Amino acid sequence: MKFTILSVASVALLVSNAVAICPGFNYGIGNVRSLGNGINRWDVYDDACNVVDGLTTNQNPCTQGIFSCTPAPITFNGYTNTFTKLRYACRPDPNSGSCGGTSISVCCRNDGN
Repeated sequence: MKFTILSVASVALLVSNAVAICPGFNYGIGNVRSLGNGINRWDVYDDACNVVDGLTTNQNPCTQGIFSCTPAPITFNGYTNTFTKLRYACRPDPNSGSCGGTSISVCCRNDGN
């Protein structure tokens, strides 16, 4: 009996520690990180906070092919996966979290496009 109660308590603890960065979305795009010398990095995270894609550039990220943007005030509103070429619609979400100290600026999901 103790083994069963301990197992249930362990599972409950693990579940309570699991946090989705963008509940209901496929990916989250982190805020810009400056790498110095005018070079910036935007990481794309899965819900387990693994970096799965991203962009490093000293150019406008909206013109580099991976992200699309809104007019001012500029926000990423689209992400194209560089490996699969699938397109994802992005938007800010009040439930987004952070990964490794990087706040998630927008959450992205594939809406069938």
